[in-house]
Amino acid sequence: MKIAVVGSINIDQTVIADRIPNKGETLHGHDLRYIPGGKGANQAVAMARLGAETAMFGCVGDDENGKKMVENLRANGVNTDYIRVVEGVPTGIAIITVGDNDNTIIVVAGANGKVDRAYVDSIKDELLGYSMVVLQHEIPLDTVHYIVGLCSEKGIPVVLNPAPAADVPPEIIEKVTWLTPNEHEAGLIFGEDKTAEELLLSYPEKLVITQGSRGVSVGLKNGKVLNVPVRPAKVADTTGAGDTMNGAFCVRIALGDSPEEALRYANTAASLSTEKFGAQGGMPTAEEVEKALG
Repeated sequence: MKIAVVGSINIDQTVIADRIPNKGETLHGHDLRYIPGGKGANQAVAMARLGAETAMFGCVGDDENGKKMVENLRANGVNTDYIRVVEGVPTGIAIITVGDNDNTIIVVAGANGKVDRAYVDSIKDELLGYSMVVLQHEIPLDTVHYIVGLCSEKGIPVVLNPAPAADVPPEIIEKVTWLTPNEHEAGLIFGEDKTAEELLLSYPEKLVITQGSRGVSVGLKNGKVLNVPVRPAKVADTTGAGDTMNGAFCVRIALGDSPEEALRYANTAASLSTEKFGAQGGMPTAEEVEKALG
């Protein structure tokens, strides 16, 4: 099982406060931390910690943050051979406020914006040697769609986590193997005129919708909707929980699990990740997930 992630590599500047400030409001923070992040890198780390042979494809700047982010990926067992260092461009950064068991995030793309078609063409042969490709929306959308097309031509399964929210054309939905939006992203992609259940049944065993505290849902080919509840957790930080869920889901689907088995495993992994601080710092190992599943 070899999984490739093409996506963002960020450093997260995380501020801890009692709650998230309202518009125009100033609050006192308790702590400021600089933590490895980026949806692509987060999902790659989640998969590597769960035992998958994982490679990261993307770009960092020629700065200290870039060096640290690549070193961190390598330390977590992710293959970093195909990451490009871009001169004169800063490594991507996410500015995060954590408070009252929730968070807000602003992302500045930096070198992630250089993950373009030319970069993909330079690593295409290596990328298409993987058994699954995982994508998100923190690199240029043109690149995401280009990779989906390349993989579709070769019959390589693709999981697209369409976050941050952006339009996903019908032809891309058709070509991906799995699409994993949250409720807000699903509304943007498909419109608000259908219920979540109607959407899920329109794309059985392709569309997975995460719903926060209500868990995650998928339509099955037998015409039913499966709802998998969240595992109760002592929440310390929700940052990265969605990336953990996506990474764990990809690992289990790649191993041949049914959608129900994969989502129960992924929900458990995501729940465990919220009990520790940091997007990647709280991501569990396969042993920890198995223990929690009992």
